Amino acid sequence: MQNLNFNILLNKANYHRPLIFNGMLWSLACVILVFIFSKGQSPITVDYIYTVTFLVVLAIPVSINFYVLIPKFLKQESYLKYIICFVTNLVVFALLSSWLLQPILDALFSSYFFISYLSKPNIFLVFSIFLITTTLLKLAEDWFYFNTNENKILKLKNQHIETQLYALRAQINPHFLFNSLNVVYALALEKKEGITTAIVQLSDILRYVIYDSDTESVTLRDEIKLLQNYIAFQNHRVETPNATNFEIDIIDEHFQIYPMLLLPLLENSYKHGLIAGETKTPIHIKLYQNKNQFQFTISNANLNTKNTLEDKHSGVGLVNLKNNLNLVYPNQHQFEVKESTDSFKVTLNITNEV
Repeated sequence: MQNLNFNILLNKANYHRPLIFNGMLWSLACVILVFIFSKGQSPITVDYIYTVTFLVVLAIPVSINFYVLIPKFLKQESYLKYIICFVTNLVVFALLSSWLLQPILDALFSSYFFISYLSKPNIFLVFSIFLITTTLLKLAEDWFYFNTNENKILKLKNQHIETQLYALRAQINPHFLFNSLNVVYALALEKKEGITTAIVQLSDILRYVIYDSDTESVTLRDEIKLLQNYIAFQNHRVETPNATNFEIDIIDEHFQIYPMLLLPLLENSYKHGLIAGETKTPIHIKLYQNKNQFQFTISNANLNTKNTLEDKHSGVGLVNLKNNLNLVYPNQHQFEVKESTDSFKVTLNITNEV
């Protein structure tokens, strides 16, 4: 399946709203400064004019900080450069404000008489408080945006993984059914007495594969029972005594694993490691579990030939197994294949962190 482009999806639902953020920020600043400049009294026209002009001057260093200094230095972890540029930005525009704000007001609004609202030290204090406060608010807004996007990405990835797993299960079940029906077909051609028992066993296996395994996890006990039923079912086809050696060493039979992980490996061993009436080397299976560690090892003879039950669909099960492992147990599993001229061995290790 093709990977989803999560960035495109997130762009359609962008939680970063600079206009809303700046609108709320400057509206709040205006209310606060009007209150300060009017000294808590009912504001008059000159209070509003002085406040708006002061905010326009103040908006320049704040914008430089927001859109130049923070992304270029602070977010790049160049902290010393950011502090130097931040202080320089603050000092330069505070000085310009203390020198030029009053003359600009007198020139633009000659019909009004303006008194000095803030002394030079207070101008530096207001600039410092405002730049530091707006920096913290900007970082908080960026964090909220980043956190929201991260949650959105995780949700989309989980939905994508679930879709992939359903698609993989849809492939596994028909593939298993196809192989099993071939066994029944072979028994029917030879008119063997065990065909009725084989059909009942197949029915039990399919009930588990189609219904009981349609869940996020199953117990080891259920998976072991599935493997044992499958071995008994295959014994109708394989005319080799002791064709399978199954060793079980587990501490907790309720240990949870993803369903249908082991059956493809057993299927593969029967297809490539046994030929009815000819193979003398049995399939060796070892299932080990202790605490959160699980290991499944299976080995069979390497016959370097194709089983008569194979067709062009062979190998689908193992491909799906690898895909499932990458989806369900990322960085929590090891899948190792060792092949020689005489044997074929697969080892699956899983660390269950749940």
